Amino acid sequence: MSPRIPVLIVAGFLGAGKTTLLNRLLRTRDLRIGVVVNDFGAVNIDAMLVAGQVDAMVSLGNGCVCCAVDVSELDELFDRLAHPRQKIDVIVVEASGLAEPRNLIRMVVNSDNPRIRYGGLVEVVDAEHFRESRERHPELATHLRMADLVVLNKSDRVEPEALERLRAELTDLVGQVPVYSTSHGRVDPGLLFDVPTREPHEPRVGEQLSFDVLLHDEHDHHDDCHDHHHLHDAYDSVSFTSDTDLNPRELIALLEDPPAGLFRAKGVLAFAVPDDPRKFVLHMVGRHIGIEPTRWGRHEPRVSNLVLIGSGLDRDALLDRLHATVHRDDIPLDDHALLPIWRYVADDDTVSEVDALADDALVGEG
Repeated sequence: MSPRIPVLIVAGFLGAGKTTLLNRLLRTRDLRIGVVVNDFGAVNIDAMLVAGQVDAMVSLGNGCVCCAVDVSELDELFDRLAHPRQKIDVIVVEASGLAEPRNLIRMVVNSDNPRIRYGGLVEVVDAEHFRESRERHPELATHLRMADLVVLNKSDRVEPEALERLRAELTDLVGQVPVYSTSHGRVDPGLLFDVPTREPHEPRVGEQLSFDVLLHDEHDHHDDCHDHHHLHDAYDSVSFTSDTDLNPRELIALLEDPPAGLFRAKGVLAFAVPDDPRKFVLHMVGRHIGIEPTRWGRHEPRVSNLVLIGSGLDRDALLDRLHATVHRDDIPLDDHALLPIWRYVADDDTVSEVDALADDALVGEG
C-alpha cells in the first residue's frame, strides 16, 4: 500500500503572504506539489514550469475552495491530483483570504479518498498588521486556534521587542501550537512535509555536479543574499528509537498532550501486547492523530522508530517523555491496552473490534 498524500491547508487574511509561501514551496527540489488555488494569476507560473508541475494545477471554477457545493466536488479535485500517474508528493490547498478553515479541514478529514490524509492547517499571519487585522476580523482568533502551525510572516518589518510581544500574544492565543517566525514566506519544507529523496540526489564522493544543479544552487545563493534582512526560525527534529516494545496507553497520553511547539510526528510503533504483534504506523499533525496497523516485513527488525518535528522543542524533556513510554515491566500487556490506539485507526473494521474490547472490559468490571 502506497503512503497517503498529505493535504496541507494554507490559510490567512489577504496580504499575509500565503501565495509567497506557496511559491517558495514550489521551488523545492525533488518534490511534486499538487496545488488547489483560487487565482492562477497570483501564483508564479514560471516557478511551476521550472518545477515541472504546472500540469497538476487545479482551480475551482467558483473561486474559494470552501465554497464547494459539497465534499464530492473537492473530492473530484483530490482524485485528479492523487492519481498515481501524477506522482504527487503533497497537495497544498491555498484558501482565499476570507475562507473558513473549519470547512476545509472537515472536507479533507471526511474525504473518502484512500490516497490522501490531512496534512495540517498552516495559518499565515502578517506580523506588521496583525492587530489591525484582528480588530477588523475578530474571527481571526478562532482561525488561529484551529491551526496546527502559525507562520508569523513579515517579521523583518517589526522591531525585535515588538516581535517578541507579538509572539507572546499569539502563544497565549494558540497554546501549544508552534509559532514560526519568518519573512518573505520562507518556511523550510521539512517542517511541513517529507521531502522525498530521489535519484539523482546528493552527489557521491568524487561525483561532479551538473551545470543545472550548480546554476540552481547559485540562484538560491543570490536569492538568499538578496533577502539578507530576513528572519527565519529553525525547526527542530527529534528522533527516538526503542528495541523494547512500548506501552500504548503511555504513548497516546504523550500524543494527546504534546509538548509545546510540536507540529508533526511520524514513525512505526511496536507495542508490548503479545496477542497483537502488528506494526503500527503513526502520522500526527497538530492535534490530528492517525494510526495504521500493518504487518512487519519478513526481515524487518521489530523496533519502534519515531521522528518528532516542530519549532522550539525542548529536546531533552521530549526524549525523557518518550523513554517513559517504553514498557519495562516483565508482565506483558493484554489487548485492552490497545483501546486508546483504536480510537485513532481510520478503518471501519476497527469499530467492531473496539466495541468488543470495550464490552469485554465492562463484563470484567461487572
